[in-house]
Amino acid sequence: MSIRTLDDLLAEGVPGRRVLVRADLNVPLDKQSGSIADDGRIRAVLPTLGALTEAGAKVVVCSHLGRPKGAPDPQFSLAPVAGRLGELLGTAVHFATDTIGDSAQATVAALADGEVALLENLRFNKGETSKDDAERGSFADQLAAFGDAYVDDAFGAVHRKHASVHDVPARLPHVAGRLVLREVEVLSQLTGAPERPYVVVLGGSKVSDKLAVIEALLPKVDRLLIGGGMCFTFLKAQGHEVGSSLLEAEMVETCRNLLERSEGKIMLPVDVVAADAFAPDAAHDTVPAEGIPSKRVGLDVGPKTVAGFAAALKDARTTFWNGPMGVFEMPAFAHGTRGVAEAIAASGAFSVVGGGDSAAAVRALGLDEKDFGHISTGGGASLEYLEGKTLPGIAALEN
Repeated sequence: MSIRTLDDLLAEGVPGRRVLVRADLNVPLDKQSGSIADDGRIRAVLPTLGALTEAGAKVVVCSHLGRPKGAPDPQFSLAPVAGRLGELLGTAVHFATDTIGDSAQATVAALADGEVALLENLRFNKGETSKDDAERGSFADQLAAFGDAYVDDAFGAVHRKHASVHDVPARLPHVAGRLVLREVEVLSQLTGAPERPYVVVLGGSKVSDKLAVIEALLPKVDRLLIGGGMCFTFLKAQGHEVGSSLLEAEMVETCRNLLERSEGKIMLPVDVVAADAFAPDAAHDTVPAEGIPSKRVGLDVGPKTVAGFAAALKDARTTFWNGPMGVFEMPAFAHGTRGVAEAIAASGAFSVVGGGDSAAAVRALGLDEKDFGHISTGGGASLEYLEGKTLPGIAALEN
């Protein structure tokens, strides 16, 4: 890559300059209390924000949260994030109640050197996600007016052709933040010449969501372990009944072809935790993967599968994990995800957790993040990078 970095910007001097930082503060919020359920993404941007404030920049942070429909929606306000960001930075964060309106303009204008402002949710404005270049460009013009330089530290959004990611860099001197730079450096190791054996663990709900990355990785990996809801479509492709488990019937033939072409690299569950219903207190037991009762739903991989996956991971030198092995949010069905995560951590391999639910599982299950080589902040972005796709946000930084 030919990308200027935050250190390049700091070397030029930032005291008194307004620096617009695109962060990924799209944190999960508790549906009842509205409080932040996991502040991992906020913590991830602290090194960049801290370096800028210490150097005397006037820092203007922008981010999205959730999927509002291009208009203000209180349930997606970044106000709780502003409070938590201030706590973690150890300084007040001035919050603008709009993104480019009167509040934003006044908040940015009042910033002193070393202070931080957070603009309201970018997606409260239609221009942020618009597919119309002119509409998106108009919004980017107004955002860019808040900065003398631009830093992209939102790796979780670099696969989106959105105004704040793709269009603003064309309007300002631009650099990659420390988080984005680290993410690209790590993922480049996986797409280059990873130390072998190279083992990939994929879970999550749907084969269709992971098909492209499976196709891209299969020729490169030594072993590909598949769990989560997506495993049932593969089991069906092997001729097994899967009860009322999650199934993409239209993907069965695709999975059959993948298994035939995998040269034995693909490992599937040999046992499954099957329940009477999709509920945390549902009656359940462990059954062979080829014998799931007709009215039961598979919600986790079983202990024999965990043991087999752990054995396949034991001698790995490089691992990539994306997607939980089961419904880890329900304690009864979290054992598979925990067991596989612990096996990855214990292997001693250079391990990359591919963001999204996998990163959330590490924190929710109380696992030590230091046991993993890198925990990505971008699930979709990390997968698309491994697929070899051009990521609009990265391309914009390279220009």
